[in-house]
Amino acid sequence: MMKRRMLLGGVASLATTGARAQYFPQTLKQREVRFAGAAGATLAGTLVLPSITEIERVPGVVLVAGSGPTDRNGNNPLIPVRVDLLKQIAEILGHAGIATLRYDKRGIGGSSVGPHKAADGLEQFFTWDHFVGDVQEAHAELLRHDEIKPYATAFLGHSEGGLLSLAATVAMGARRPYTLVLASTPGRPLADIVRDQIARSLPQLSGTAERIMDAIRDTGQVPDNVPSAFRSVFPSYAGAFLQAAFAFDPAKALMQTDISCLLLQGGADLQVVPMTDIQPLIDALRARRAAAEILIAPRVSHNLKPVTAPDDPGFAGKLAPSIEVKLLEWLRRLLGA
Repeated sequence: MMKRRMLLGGVASLATTGARAQYFPQTLKQREVRFAGAAGATLAGTLVLPSITEIERVPGVVLVAGSGPTDRNGNNPLIPVRVDLLKQIAEILGHAGIATLRYDKRGIGGSSVGPHKAADGLEQFFTWDHFVGDVQEAHAELLRHDEIKPYATAFLGHSEGGLLSLAATVAMGARRPYTLVLASTPGRPLADIVRDQIARSLPQLSGTAERIMDAIRDTGQVPDNVPSAFRSVFPSYAGAFLQAAFAFDPAKALMQTDISCLLLQGGADLQVVPMTDIQPLIDALRARRAAAEILIAPRVSHNLKPVTAPDDPGFAGKLAPSIEVKLLEWLRRLLGA
């Protein structure tokens, strides 16, 4: 068994040195895929393969997007600039000899809504279990490609995608991937995260938000009288999803697995706040026997981009060098790339 390694801030110097992992860059091949998700969905994705697959198999990673209408590249129409987080990660890993599959979440981009047209149908289509099932189906799709080593796969989930990856890992049991990367992923239940985010941004509506969340927890439905400021947070069709998501405890889920895990977090993350929001994950990693590492990178945003000023949201630009170095070092070591 690999000796457990816990690093908290111990590699922060990489953020200022501009160090890069050393490898021989691969040229990339890209393959558009469509595959069956849970409950009749058809998911559209992009498989990125390094050129070395022409002569040998390579490790593979499923990239899972964060919350809201975020597409396979990590872009969200509610954000006014291109983030391209998952696309950048796919290219970085591909050049290092690691394949990736990233996909549009159900109902987003090229992924269909399937037979569910009416509002009631959408509520049943957009459930927590179906999103978790989609992660599992994406892993199965990755393994269907002969270029991938079936024993050297990983999940990398960003933000809410980390929660879905954790839930999928628990559900898969022995069929799970070999390692897990949680990027900007909260360690507290989502209800606590949403409550605190609203308290910071719209404190005058905190009471209203609490009543909405109580109704969702009790009924599995979003109330009719949601203020316009909250409609993107509590979409009308998302009651069943949010009810389950609010109840999911990521730290407890992590304790149910023996999977090796890398935790990546930006020190300037304003959505999942160090250390309050991630401390339960750190405690869980320390309590387990599985291999684990933690990087909290200074001056790095929720989207793992460098932050240059207090008012810089860290949406645009390239992946932070410290994040890139640690991610590549972890995956190359754990997956044998």
